[in-house]
Order: sequence, then structure tokens, then C-alpha cells
Amino acid sequence: MQLNSDFIAYIVENQVQPDEKLPSLQDISKEIGISVGKLREQLEVARTLGIVSVRPRRGTIRLPYDFAPAVQASLSFGLQTQATTFNQFSQLRQALETQFWDEAVALLTIEDKADLEEIIGNAWNRLNGTPSHAPNKEHRQFHLKIFSRLDNPFVQGLLETYWTAYADSQITRLMGYDYWVQVWKYHERITNALTSNQFDEGRDLLIEHFSLLPENPAQNGG
Repeated sequence: MQLNSDFIAYIVENQVQPDEKLPSLQDISKEIGISVGKLREQLEVARTLGIVSVRPRRGTIRLPYDFAPAVQASLSFGLQTQATTFNQFSQLRQALETQFWDEAVALLTIEDKADLEEIIGNAWNRLNGTPSHAPNKEHRQFHLKIFSRLDNPFVQGLLETYWTAYADSQITRLMGYDYWVQVWKYHERITNALTSNQFDEGRDLLIEHFSLLPENPAQNGG
């Protein structure tokens, strides 16, 4: 497959490793015969795709492969132009979590399950505090923790992107205390099922609790 970027092609052809520093644009320009101005434009594309970062005093650094930045950029454009909806992406996320459930939960350690219990405790503390707060951060942590052991950068990237879009959509901004209580009761039951290795029961609860997710009228044109 052709890489339509001299800068990215340079990284691939020279086998630049994650966390390795690249030469300056001036040096790369001299080596491959491409103008610095063109390379600078291509560098910005590579940054958007999460391929490199530019750090003060360190220069341009190759990053470990991450699928999420490219998906986030595409999804953001699709949502902002109303070519896509958040609910469409939400359906993809539900299918991914359901499909990869068995593989993901089989990899969870005792420590991971303890982390899930801690996340649930933190969520209840936020809900029952004075004033009460929606545990959005814990919501993201809970679901990503369940799938954190999967060795699949594409699934990880799509799930990371979903939870970023979920926060940006503010889809639950009008949901009250009772809604969040329902959500976290499900999360608690899912964790109990995982702790007792009742993985099928946990998947059934996961699928059942998807129905709690409200639609986003603003992104559905309704």
C-alpha cells in the first residue's frame, strides 16, 4: 500500500522505533530531496494521526502505534458535518464490547477485578455526595478496564474513541440521579458476575444495560 506522505514513508523505510527521535526537518529534507515546507505540512498530518509528537528540547519523537487519533479525527469530522451520528458509532461500540467480551474478561486478573470494585465505590461516592455528581469519569474507566487486556490496537482505539465522543456529546447531561443509580447497579452486578467467573451472565447484563443509553436528539436530527 502506497503511503501518500514522504515524511511518514521516511519513518517506515528507516524503521524509526517508538520513542526514537527523528532527525530535524532540514536533515530529512537534504536526505530525501523534499522541501522543508512540504515536510512541515506532512509533519502536522503525522501529529494528527498520532504517529509523532513534537516536544520542547526533545524534537520530533515517534510514538507507539495508536489507532484512536485517526478514528477520532474522522469521527469528529463526520459528527460536525452531520454525515454521521453518535448513535451509529454507539451501535459499533456495543457490537465490539459484545463480540470481544469472552476474550476480554478471560484475561482479567484478580487485581483488575479489584480495580473494577474500586471504580464502582468511587462512582457511588460521587453519586451520593453533597452535592451529587454524575460519575462520567468512572463510567469510562469501568468499561475500558474490562477490555484493557485485549491485545488488539484496533478494538482499543475504537473503544477509546467512543468514550471521548461520549463525553463530548454530553448525551447524559439531562439524565437525573435515578438514571445513574440504574447504570451503576448494572455495573455492580456485572462486576459481581466477573468476580465469580460467571462470564456469560456478565455479558447478558452488559447487553441488557445498553438499553439504558439515551438517544442524542441533537445528533440524530430529531
